[in-house]
Amino acid sequence: MDNIGLIKKLREETGVSISECKKAIEEAKGDIEAAKEVLRKWGKTLAGKKSERKTSCGIIEAYIHSDKKSGAMIELRCETDFVAKSDNFKNLARELCLQITAMNPVYVRPEDIPVEVLEKEKEICRGQMKDLKKPAQIMESILEGKLKKFKDGVCLLSQSWIKDDAKNVKDLVDDYVAKIGENIIVKRFVRFEI
Repeated sequence: MDNIGLIKKLREETGVSISECKKAIEEAKGDIEAAKEVLRKWGKTLAGKKSERKTSCGIIEAYIHSDKKSGAMIELRCETDFVAKSDNFKNLARELCLQITAMNPVYVRPEDIPVEVLEKEKEICRGQMKDLKKPAQIMESILEGKLKKFKDGVCLLSQSWIKDDAKNVKDLVDDYVAKIGENIIVKRFVRFEI
């Protein structure tokens, strides 16, 4: 496949601008999978740069599962009303609602977990490990691993994305930041279940 075909294919698969796709293909020396990884890395860099921008616009999206027994509602913020009305932004909001409905997160990000909840989880983990005969530093390492797993399970942005477990939800949001070119913030969400 020639470079133009690769650029077109990468553009269709990622939604990133043609010029960025061309640069990524050149950096990856024609390897489309490597180019996707390059774009993902650039997206994370772009997301870091955009994260300081004010997000005063956005949408509220809702999803109700087909069994009518569970659903979610999310407040997703961006910088401009133009982006808030775009199909890409609406699609991200819908994907996040699906994630929330399926995986039942409690917090948006790990920093949102109250200290007392983390302390209680540490107590539970220590109780589970009390019979292990390991050195203190290994026990501490095990405790940190268990806490990370807990945080990944209860925080939306840390969870593995249900449609591609090779990336987490924060990676998904960062991909959309790169695609759209604006800061995107998950402000809050709520999940309902009967």
